[in-house]
Amino acid sequence: MAEKKQKKETTEKEKQPKGAKKEAKAEVAEKEIRIKARLADTYRKEIIPALQKKFNYKSIMQVPKLHKIVVNMGVGAAVADQKILEEAVKELETITGQKASIRKAKKAISNFKLREGVSIGAMVTLRREKMYEFMDRLINIALPRVRDFRGLSDKSFDGRGNYTLGIKEQIIFPEINVDKITRVLGMDITFVTSARTDNEAYELMQSFGFPFRKKEIKTA
Repeated sequence: MAEKKQKKETTEKEKQPKGAKKEAKAEVAEKEIRIKARLADTYRKEIIPALQKKFNYKSIMQVPKLHKIVVNMGVGAAVADQKILEEAVKELETITGQKASIRKAKKAISNFKLREGVSIGAMVTLRREKMYEFMDRLINIALPRVRDFRGLSDKSFDGRGNYTLGIKEQIIFPEINVDKITRVLGMDITFVTSARTDNEAYELMQSFGFPFRKKEIKTA
C-alpha cells in the first residue's frame, strides 16, 4: 500500500503543469536573492542616512561603502604536500561559493625549504551580492560559533579604512563537514572600504552588525 501511495504522489507531481514548476523555481530564486540582498538593503536604507548625519557629509557619495572582501588562506604545509593545498582550495570555495585562485611564493626562503613560484595558498575576492551574502553568514552564523567568542578587536584597521580579521579554524563555517576535514586551517578576511579614516570604517562595519568588543572607558 505504501508503495502504491508513493507512486501515486510521484505521478501527481509529474502531472503538474510546467508553469507551476517554473513558478516554484522562481519563488526559490527570489528567496535566495532576498537573503543575499539583505545587508545591501540595510546599507542603502539605514546605514547611508545614519552615517551621512553622523559625519555631516554633504553628499551621499561621500558616505563610505564596502568595495570588496578578500579571503586568503595560507597553507605553509603545502610546500611538503600539495594535496593539503587542494583540500584547502575546495574548503575555501565551499565557504565562499566562488572559485579560488592559487597564490604562489614570490621569493625563496631556504630556512622553510620554500622555492620561488611554489603554490602556498589560495584566495577569493568577493564583490556585490556575494560579498554581502558572505558577510551576513560570517556575522550571524560563523562568528557566534567561535569558542569563547568575546567580540572582535577594533585594533585591526590599517590606517586607510580597511579591516582584517583572522580566523583560526575553518570549521566555524557550517558549510564545512567536520568529519571530513584532515587539517584545521585558518584564514585572513580583509574588508576593503572607501572610508578615508579608520574611525569612519569602524562606524561603517559596526553599522553592518560587526560584533566589536565594547571599548573600555578609562577613569582617572
